[in-house]
Amino acid sequence: MSSRISSSTNLTHHFLIAMPNMADPHFARTLTYICEHNDQGALGLVVNRPIDMTLQALFERLSLTLRDADLADAPIYFGGPVQTDRGFVLHAPAGNWQSTLRVGDAIGLTTSKDILEAVGRGEGPRRMLVTLGYAGWSPGQLEHELSQNAWLTVKAADGIIFETPAEERLPAAMELLGVDFARLQDEAGHA
Repeated sequence: MSSRISSSTNLTHHFLIAMPNMADPHFARTLTYICEHNDQGALGLVVNRPIDMTLQALFERLSLTLRDADLADAPIYFGGPVQTDRGFVLHAPAGNWQSTLRVGDAIGLTTSKDILEAVGRGEGPRRMLVTLGYAGWSPGQLEHELSQNAWLTVKAADGIIFETPAEERLPAAMELLGVDFARLQDEAGHA
């Protein structure tokens, strides 16, 4: 793995795996999915840190009705330290919503309320993960952090985001790299 990250590196639809020495408590032991990365900076969502809120509770807070009882207990996630009062819906298929950023072919990131209204009616996307907040990097900041070995990166796998239990997402992403997370932690502890 090269430690040199060129400015043309585009990590859209990649996972950022926090290295065990990650000092920022917002990102320690996190798996972050990068939704957008360009010369304006980067935007991502932490996908493995559920918070103490369910989809039902979020719907109640927004005065929306959730008809699908199967979704009521779905966890809401800490998406990152920016705009933690705003909801972000990562979903597949991307669909056509009022405010959606397309990430690759199948995934969308939607911030408009229409997607939650559709979910409430049972007409939402087939797969989704809802966060409060996001992670943002200014131009060049993510590249700098990568050069400091703060993160490992690997091309994202949709199944890890939408089908793998939250506590297994980080180890599953490590496996994509062929790295055992527990062993990495041990080695970092002895470095």
